[in-house]
Amino acid sequence: MKMRRWITRFVVAGTALGAAAGPAFGERGSDGDLKILYWQAVSIMNPYLSSGTKDMHAASMVIEPLARFDETGNIVPTLVSEIPSLENGGISEDLTTITWRILPDLRWSDGTDFTAEDVVFTWQYCTAPDGGCAQRSQFTDVAAVEAVDPLTVRVTFSVPKPYPFGPFVGMSSPIIQKAQFESCVGARAPECTEANFGPHGTGPFKVRELRANDVVLFDANQYYRDPAKPAFATATLKGGGDATSAARAVLESGEFDYGWNLMIEPEVLATMEQAGRGTLVSSFGSLVERIVINWTNPDPALGSLRSTREGGEHPFLSDPAVRRALSMAIDRDLLVDIGFGEAGQATCNIVPAPEINRSTGNDDWCLTADIEGANALLDEAGWVPGPDGIRAKDGVRLSMLYQTSTNSVRQSMQAIIKDMWSAIGVDAELRDVSSSVFFGGDPGSPDTFQKFFADVEMYANNFDGTDAESYLAEWTCALIPSPETGWRGQNIPRYCNPEYDALVAKLGETAEEQPRAEIVKQLNDMLTADGAHIPLVHRGDLSGHVNTLAGVRMNSWDSQLWNVADWYRTE
Repeated sequence: MKMRRWITRFVVAGTALGAAAGPAFGERGSDGDLKILYWQAVSIMNPYLSSGTKDMHAASMVIEPLARFDETGNIVPTLVSEIPSLENGGISEDLTTITWRILPDLRWSDGTDFTAEDVVFTWQYCTAPDGGCAQRSQFTDVAAVEAVDPLTVRVTFSVPKPYPFGPFVGMSSPIIQKAQFESCVGARAPECTEANFGPHGTGPFKVRELRANDVVLFDANQYYRDPAKPAFATATLKGGGDATSAARAVLESGEFDYGWNLMIEPEVLATMEQAGRGTLVSSFGSLVERIVINWTNPDPALGSLRSTREGGEHPFLSDPAVRRALSMAIDRDLLVDIGFGEAGQATCNIVPAPEINRSTGNDDWCLTADIEGANALLDEAGWVPGPDGIRAKDGVRLSMLYQTSTNSVRQSMQAIIKDMWSAIGVDAELRDVSSSVFFGGDPGSPDTFQKFFADVEMYANNFDGTDAESYLAEWTCALIPSPETGWRGQNIPRYCNPEYDALVAKLGETAEEQPRAEIVKQLNDMLTADGAHIPLVHRGDLSGHVNTLAGVRMNSWDSQLWNVADWYRTE
């Protein structure tokens, strides 16, 4: 019975989101143009070919999953009549199948019928050999997806799956149209520019034009399932600039209706909000600012083997003592103070929430800066300071390239961390890359975070919903990016530990809530203790909107644009 209650806890019965109750809407498109500002510009509208949050958020306005997570972390129906459960027969008693019942009369934005075959195809697309699907972990342990009839889909798992809501739930796993993408499977996936830039969808908007790394222009989808929505006839999602200019454009000038990820100094934001034009909205989910450690060798001399496991291990970050010392030297509380204020908390966890998953397993050595202890650790490991103060061993110097995306808070953090590392004899060359490029996922660019042509890099990431299983599966050996996958894959540090992989598999087979939480903590602790990454700050999501924009429900468990169909103008 405990397992049954745990599965039911994630389910909210009801109708599809598009038909949810809310304020009375007038005629579709009566509120003109919705202006959204994402200072990290959109590069592609296909989230299966990008891990960038800005790309997935933009795509969520057009292509939708069967169900998504609301602002409380509960699963709510989107393209289905109800959420499957043990009680309604949607989840089999042996936990190996989940059956979804699609709403009738759904249409794609090109006017054709949405059917179960589109759902089946989406699975085939993401799991195709050589496809390099960026969201492959969403389909862990899926053995088959079949169309029982045009409006019924059954997902079969190779093992009992106590939490079967990875596939087709949340912004990371939306449905794409078979007719549009069926010639774009496998190695051909990145070649289909027209489809990747302008996918047909079931969402409230459709793409009129994508100018990569600049702007996306949308029109209201005339086939959207609620005839009164969206309230806006068009939407403009502008990219570029920086977080400061984005905050100013919403909070001070009101030039834009919504500004995403206003990651700037807290005192600057407070001054802007006093202008009275806009409102800050925030919530805490699982977002963690972290430094990722490259376990492979990024030396340019390696050519095509650079930053691959085939190119060999990192010349000094392969030493556990170095990885541990880098983390011990960082004053996380100072980072919170200078960059986040009340919207940040120092952390040593990559899974900081919900509370049942929060571990304290690494806090004793990680949470409080210990320069003396870090130096002692490096001394013991044989890394000796040279005349310039930089440590070396066997001719290898602790000197590295530290990259991140361009942002004033991140550049301040880089400078502070560089000073902290210099106190333990580690040199860091700082580099920042345009956010649109860094998170863009272009396999031809040397500057993406997936390609990782640096020693360490810093960014923030989180997971959909409140269950961490699919997220933790991202660090399994099979998901390491490589040239063969077009550098797509979620295991950015190239961490590979068979014990970790086995524990992920065990999590997938564990039913009861508390034992699952204990395994989540073990996996979390393993990643931090082994040094796959250095968690820094558990961040709250912080955005802003003009006072005349209503309907915004800030969501840290899914896309911030998850309910854009419900947004409207008050005057």
